Amino acid sequence: MLRIRYYILTLCALLLTACYNHGPQTPDAWDLTEKQLDSISFFTTHHYTQNYNFVVSGNSLPLSDQPGEMAFDTLYVVEGERLVVADIMTIPTDTIDSVWVKVARDQMTQGWIRESEMLEGVSPDDPISQFIDFFSNTHLLIFLAFLVVVVTAYGLYRLNRHDAYIVHFNDIDSFYPTLLCLLVASSATLYASIQMFGAETWRHFYYHPSLNPFALPWHLGLFVASVWAIIIVAVASLDDVLRHLSGADALLYLGGLAGVCAVNYVLFSVSTLYYIGYLLLIGYFVFAIHRYLCYAHCRYTCGKCGALLTKKGCCPHCGTMNT
Repeated sequence: MLRIRYYILTLCALLLTACYNHGPQTPDAWDLTEKQLDSISFFTTHHYTQNYNFVVSGNSLPLSDQPGEMAFDTLYVVEGERLVVADIMTIPTDTIDSVWVKVARDQMTQGWIRESEMLEGVSPDDPISQFIDFFSNTHLLIFLAFLVVVVTAYGLYRLNRHDAYIVHFNDIDSFYPTLLCLLVASSATLYASIQMFGAETWRHFYYHPSLNPFALPWHLGLFVASVWAIIIVAVASLDDVLRHLSGADALLYLGGLAGVCAVNYVLFSVSTLYYIGYLLLIGYFVFAIHRYLCYAHCRYTCGKCGALLTKKGCCPHCGTMNT
């Protein structure tokens, strides 16, 4: 009970001390110039404005010396280089993309590029945004889905044949591993739901991320809180596994737990995009809780050696018959 209180207090401390980016500061509304009003309007719909920082994530980006069809020279910035938005221009006659953005790497390297072309090759210069970008990659998800399912299925099969401890199947008497799997599945479902039904709020969060759930809209705050909960429950699971198991058994159990969490992330984040994930999540909750209560939770104690038992009968430790 003391350990649970410690984890709850740790979570509260982390949530209350998290950093938050309040976005660009603007002067009083009565003192705004027309250019400043245009900048605020652009920021509202595009979620970035002048002086915003990007990192080149594609192979290279071509920058023209002039916007539109007036360009005479082109230079390139390559992957990993940092850019700052220097100016934004709208060209209504451009049929491809009317918004042109001037970005600069330094004083000597700067130029214009269409917004649509720029956004395909850059990511916000923020570690949280780049982390989101990495895990949102469709090709990565497909590859991870195939790899994780194959490796985890084979690993669980091998562990089951050797009667090793496995979450949901031959589990230890701790609810933390089961809770961790349920949190990962729920967070993946919520993550996909926000991308489907709250695309604009997610896009704003992507450009201006925060680890403080109280400074975000309720659905984004709930998602960030679930991520914090995953971290705390993962630490609690590690502590409980090491308390119940030791050596190779603990290592195999933690490997199997990581594999199940990886499968849950890929399965529920992909299946929710096709609305199947909601039914799968309900079924998974019923399955996981039922398995823990019926096969992992120790409700009895051996009358002779004091070992914990999941059911009455012969004690596997001393052989005493408990009725």
